[in-house]
Amino acid sequence: MIFNIKTTQQVPVTHLKAECGVRYWEDGEVNGVEDTNGNLIPLRHGDVWRISVDLETGVIENWPQGITASVHYKVCEDGTYSLVDANGNEVTKRNWYVPPMLSPGGDGYGDYVIMKIDGTGKISDWSADLSYFEGDDD
Repeated sequence: MIFNIKTTQQVPVTHLKAECGVRYWEDGEVNGVEDTNGNLIPLRHGDVWRISVDLETGVIENWPQGITASVHYKVCEDGTYSLVDANGNEVTKRNWYVPPMLSPGGDGYGDYVIMKIDGTGKISDWSADLSYFEGDDD
C-alpha cells in the first residue's frame, strides 16, 4: 500500500500573476474617464486582464507611466492566479476566487478586483497576503 503525505516547503516568490476574466469593463476608470468598453485599461488581452504585481512593492509590471486607473471588476471564479519566483517560474497556481490582496480598495468577497493604480503602476494600500495560496480549493 502507498500513502501520500503532503509536505510544505518554503520557496521565495516575487510576483503575483493574475489573469482575470472581467465581466463588466465599464466598472473602471482610466485617467479619470469611465472605461465604458474596456478599451482604455492597460494590459487587457481580449476578455482577460493580465497583470503581474511585484509582491514587495505592489507595482504592476509593464504599466504605462502616467496612466492612472480605478477598477471595480467583477471576476468571480473566472481567474487564474499564480505566484512566481525571481526567474519567472510558477511556484503555485489557483483557478478560483479572486485573492483578497487584489481588493485593497474594499472587500471584494472573492468576486471583485477593487483597486486604485497610480501613474507609476503602484496599487494603493497594497499588502501581499499569501495565505490565499495555502491549502486546497474548497
